[in-house]
Amino acid sequence: MLIDSNEFKIIKDYLPIGVNLLAVSKGHHHKSIRKLSSYGQLDFGESRLQEAIPKKIDLNDLKQLRWHFVGRLQKNKVRGVVKEFDFIHSVDSLPLLERISRISQEEQKTPNIFLQVKFQNDPHKGGFIKQELMKSWSNIISLENINLVGLMTIPPIALNLYQRKDLFSECRNFANYLGLKDCSMGMSNDWQEAIEGGATWIRLGSLLFGKRQA
Repeated sequence: MLIDSNEFKIIKDYLPIGVNLLAVSKGHHHKSIRKLSSYGQLDFGESRLQEAIPKKIDLNDLKQLRWHFVGRLQKNKVRGVVKEFDFIHSVDSLPLLERISRISQEEQKTPNIFLQVKFQNDPHKGGFIKQELMKSWSNIISLENINLVGLMTIPPIALNLYQRKDLFSECRNFANYLGLKDCSMGMSNDWQEAIEGGATWIRLGSLLFGKRQA
């Protein structure tokens, strides 16, 4: 069940200056997005292109909304994602980033990009390894038609909250080292630890929308 405006305000008031709320609307009806936008929420996250496009059509009158792609990005979906989304949170390899750069030039777009990084071994998650990212860094920053804004990370599910906070802090420190402003990290079960660890974007789904419909 979608939270009410008072509950939403409590969460928003908790966020420090500089921390942005991304409402992860994947699996939820466009009417819920419209209702949440009436509370003042502008940033929404989707993970499947084929699900996002009909929602965007239904919400076309809300020109102020900003759309974030948060799912694993397949190479055959890059063009559609570049055309439809303002932010991409899940770029996990140099070849994928190079493809985004090329297609962005063709589409005359400049998406905001987060590089997904793995700070612990996790076979269920994609992402750059720190050493791999450093080795590719000169190539990454030379690419055109992308706005590299920060890092994104998702902790392994087995970590407790203290371990998650440490991992979030490691991501924040690495972003600082690379000169990147933003860290997209923390979800409905660990968003407070992510804020303490230095997140600038938290991704909340079930806390805002309730149980996913699809």
